[in-house]
Formats: sequence, structure tokens, C-alpha cells
Amino acid sequence: MYTTDQYEGLLAETVTMTGANGDTINAYLARPLGDGPFPGIVLAHHMPGWDQWYREVTLKFAHHGYIAISPNLYYRAGHGTPEDVAAKVRADGGIADDSAVGDLEGGMKYIRALSSSNGRVGIFGTCSGGRHAYLTACRVKGFDAVVDCWGGRVVMPPDTLNDKTPVAPLDLTRDLTCPILGLFGNDDSSPTPQQVNQHEAELKKHGKTYEFHRYDGAGHGFFYYDRPAYRQAQAVDGWAKVWAFLEKYLQS
Repeated sequence: MYTTDQYEGLLAETVTMTGANGDTINAYLARPLGDGPFPGIVLAHHMPGWDQWYREVTLKFAHHGYIAISPNLYYRAGHGTPEDVAAKVRADGGIADDSAVGDLEGGMKYIRALSSSNGRVGIFGTCSGGRHAYLTACRVKGFDAVVDCWGGRVVMPPDTLNDKTPVAPLDLTRDLTCPILGLFGNDDSSPTPQQVNQHEAELKKHGKTYEFHRYDGAGHGFFYYDRPAYRQAQAVDGWAKVWAFLEKYLQS
């Protein structure tokens, strides 16, 4: 809740951090000014790349009182416009899961090393970033919450596995150690409603703490205000669900 006499201030900048295999990569960091302590959030960007939307969402999290970091998961593919770099990554068959997990774990460690951190860190992702967020939360100990927004390829048939994606994230569900919020559109084709059902069934099977919300009239990417997929009412409700979930697990 805002009051007209409150102080607000943010710092946002490009930083370098240690990612997978000890590599130095760049990342976008935004945080509230002040001593804190503040909760943290690591953002796993989507397949379209480390783009403007993810800069804006990193700022959005900081505006809501989080130390937010968005690592450049495509750093090793070189530099250029987000669209050009993403096209190069797609042509190369995507990035390796090990690389994404290592970079996102590095983001968690970066936040926790800051004196203004309250020690609690979540992970958020959309599209392929939702998959990477869930995969990382299953493989890495230390996250306190995960938000998976329409993450495709969490459910993967055996014939779609390869050297870069050797294990379906769904098969690692037993190793998840934090609560998960999932937001999905019922018109999506990746994941399909049936795949979301499979994901939910696996979470129930292993006794995990989760919230899944499914939206009629929405497909893939319904948060993206700059694309035809945007659905205003569903996006506003989805963001409200994100803030309530993260407040419960990261701020209390």
C-alpha cells in the first residue's frame, strides 16, 4: 500500500557475477535503496532472450521491495540485440540445462552475499524461464520459493531428451525443497492443460507445497503487454497471486 509521504528509491545497474563453471557473466540488478533487510528474487529470462521485458520486470520486483537479479543466461552465445542473440541460441538448440542452473544458482549466491539481504531468495521465470526456474529449484538447495509461469517442457517425453536437456524437470519433483506457485493459460500448447495436470499430480504424489492457478481465455505469455498474447484481467490477477505468494514465503 502506498502513502503520499513515503520515501521510495531504487538502484538498477548491470553487474557481473559468477555463473556456471565459475564463468563471469553479466546480469541486471535492481534493488531498493536503504539498509533493508530485503528479500531476494532471481529471474530466469524467457526464450526471446535477456530483453527489455525482463529489465522491466526486474525493476518491478525491486519496486515491490525485492533485491532482484536477472542473469544473462545467453552470455556465452555472444552479444548483440536480444533478438539476434536469442536467434543464435535457438539455432544452436538452446542452452544446456547445466549452464542455466549454474547461472541461476550464482544469482542466488550474489543476492545472499549482499548486506541488505534478509537471507530469503526466490526464483521466477516465464516460458523457458519457468522451466529453468523449476529445474533449478529442484536441483539446487537454498531457494525459498519458486514461481513458474507457463513453463513449457517441464513434462518431456523420453524421445525429446538430449545432451543439453538430459532429464525432464518433472522427474526431479521429488527433490523440490520449496513451495511453488504455477500460473498457466488453459489455451496454451506448451504446457498443455494435460501437462499441467501431470505436473500437479507429481507434486501431490511427493507431498509438495504448491499453488496452481489456471486461466480461461489465456494462452502462452499472457503477462506480455507488448504482444497479442496479453490478457489484461488474467495478467493483473496473476501478478496479484505472485505478490501474495512471495510475501508469504520470502517476507515473513
